[in-house]
Parts: sequence; structure tokens; C-alpha cells
Amino acid sequence: MSLQALIFDVDGTIADTETVHREAFNRAFRAHGLDWHWDRQLYAELLQVTGGKERIAKYLERRDAAGFDGAHRAPLIAALHATKTKLYHELLERTEVPARPGVWRLMNEALAANVRLAIASTTSVENIEPVLKSIFGREALHWFSAIATGDMVRRKKPAPDVYQTALELLQLDAAAAIAIEDSAIGVQAAKAAGLYTVATPNPWTETQDFSSADLVLSSLEDAAESLAAQVDARIGVRYSGLAQLASLHAAALSDGTRPCPS
Repeated sequence: MSLQALIFDVDGTIADTETVHREAFNRAFRAHGLDWHWDRQLYAELLQVTGGKERIAKYLERRDAAGFDGAHRAPLIAALHATKTKLYHELLERTEVPARPGVWRLMNEALAANVRLAIASTTSVENIEPVLKSIFGREALHWFSAIATGDMVRRKKPAPDVYQTALELLQLDAAAAIAIEDSAIGVQAAKAAGLYTVATPNPWTETQDFSSADLVLSSLEDAAESLAAQVDARIGVRYSGLAQLASLHAAALSDGTRPCPS
């Protein structure tokens, strides 16, 4: 089966939006009179949890915060997340967030080759459009044939639900698509959905375990150093674009290394 779609995660994969997310969280805490602050190390740890509300809940557990238990916890989390989302949108409007290297080129290659684009992200649906507009311009909303988000599924990553939803919207079998992720949790989700999966770790996720990914790249750029050393040794080639991804994907299908959906 030939490659028919590329399914992208958003935060950290298409662009390093996590820096903006962290700033929005910290501003939301201050806006609610809280002395909480998520530094880079703490935020990197919290990224192991998918979903903004879920990260706040995890942080409350870590703090064992008195006064935020029981009936008080859910309204606080909802209020903080709503404020954070508003501030995130405001920051995006005045912050330049470029696409990660090679992303735009790969998307253009795919569109030119009639390979469809899709999104499978655990971020909320109201965060997707502002990101795409900020990075690529308003016309980018028409590039994607399917957009699946965390608020459309019962279970978030590392469960495969959001990828399964994207495939349903595309009306494709997993064998016809490639997933592109930046986190170990995202890779787990894509592999559980049966997808050939490319990992492009970023500074927030580079220490995570990507051993289950089919291909690990430092970016989607075609620079000489783009291929992670351990993968370079395994396949003996350097990343060069869509045609190469399609070839590697086809080879994985032919030798039976594509995972079975769980």
C-alpha cells in the first residue's frame, strides 16, 4: 500500500510551542494570585502528562497542595486552564513561533505529491487554528484533510485514540500513513495505532526513550547532521525528504515490521 497521508502532532513537532505554553501557564498562575512557577526542568517533567488540565492536576498532586482538594480542585483547574488558553492565544499573536526545520518543506512536498496532511494532537481544538495561522498563515487551515484533537477522544496519548480518530476521518488504514511525533508518549500512541512513526525530538523531549520509533531524526531538515547517530548506523542513509520517507515506509510494510494496532 502506498503512502497516502502524513499525520503530524502539533506542539513540539510542527513548532516549539511548548515555550509559549509554559509562559502562558505561569502568567495564568499569577493572574489567579498563585505563587506557582513552572521552570524548564519542571515543565519538561510535566510534559510526560498529556493535556493542559491534566498537567495542572499532576502538579497539584506533586505539591500535595492544601486547600485544593475535593470540590475545590476541578473548578480551579478549569479556571486556570481557561485563563491559560486565553493568554496562550494572546502570546501567539505577538510572538514569532517558526516552524521546526524541514516541516514546511515536507508539507509542501506532500501536498505536491497528493499525500494528504492530518493532525493528531492532544491539545484542545481551540489551540490548533491559532498555531497554524501563526506559523503558516491563514491558508494553512485548508492544508489538512483531518484534524483530530484530545477533546474528541476518551483517552489521550499514549493511548492510540487520537490517531485512530485521525485515520477514521481520513478513511485510511494505518498502513497508508506515517505519524510524525516529538515525544515518547506520542510515539507510543502512534505505534499502538499501527502507524510507521518518525520521531523528531526537541529540546524538551530529547532525553526521552525513542527506541520504539521506526526512525529518529533531530529534525525534518536535510542537513548532514540531521539523522540521529544510532539510526544512521541502522539504516545507513541520511534523511532527504518525502521520497525517502515513502521508501522506508514501504520497506517496513514489505518486511512486516509495521506494528499491529493494539
